[in-house]
Amino acid sequence: MPAYNEAKLLGATLDAIRVAAAMTGESFEIIVVDDDSTDSTAAIAASRGARVLPVQNRSIARTRNDGAREARGEYLFFVDADTLIDQRVLRAALTRLHAGDAGGGAVFKWDNAHRGTGRLLELCVATLLRHMRLASGCFIYASRQAFEAVGGFDDSLFAAEEWALSRALARRGPFRVLQEPVITSGRKLAALRLRDVLMQLLRAGVRGPRALKEREFASMWYRDPPR
Repeated sequence: MPAYNEAKLLGATLDAIRVAAAMTGESFEIIVVDDDSTDSTAAIAASRGARVLPVQNRSIARTRNDGAREARGEYLFFVDADTLIDQRVLRAALTRLHAGDAGGGAVFKWDNAHRGTGRLLELCVATLLRHMRLASGCFIYASRQAFEAVGGFDDSLFAAEEWALSRALARRGPFRVLQEPVITSGRKLAALRLRDVLMQLLRAGVRGPRALKEREFASMWYRDPPR
C-alpha cells in the first residue's frame, strides 16, 4: 500500500483489508510504503500491525515497486490508502489468480460522488475500464511471477502507470476487471477544479505520451490529500 499523509483514512483501510484477508483463510502480510509522510501515517500503520517501509520517492509507481520487492507472497495486491475492500473482491481475485490469471483489477465506487455528475463519471469510467481491461489505480492484483516478468510498474511514469501495467500483464496471461466493487474516497474528486482538468488534458494533447513522465502533469494527484 503506497501512502503519503494518509493518517485520516488509513486506519479504516487497514482494518478492512485485515478482516477481508482473514476471511479468505490464506496467509497474508500487509506492507505500507510510507512515501515521506509528515503526519502520523507510519504510526497508524504500525499500530494496525502493518509492516512499514519508509521511502522518499514521491512517485507512486516507484513506491508500489518498493512494496512489491519487500513482499514475500506469491500474489501481490496493490490497494490505495483511501480504498476499502471486502472479502468478495478479495476472494474473486484469488479465484482468478489460482486459475492462472496474470492479474486484474476491480470496478470502483466513490464513497461520496459529490452530486449526480460524480455517479455518471463513475459509471462511465467503470464501463471504460471493463471494456478496455484496464485496472484503476486504487486496486490492482497480480501474480508475482507475471509482475516480475513485466518489470513491475513503469517507474518513469507519474500518471497512468496502472494502465501500462494492465497492458503489460495482459500480454502474459488473462487479465480481468472484476465485477465486485471496491469503495474509494471521493476526496480528490471534490477538490478537482474544471480548469485544472482542462489544463491537464491540454498539456497531454500538446506533449503526448511524454506528459505522463512529467511530475507536473500529475501534480493534482500528488498534492496532500484533502482534509
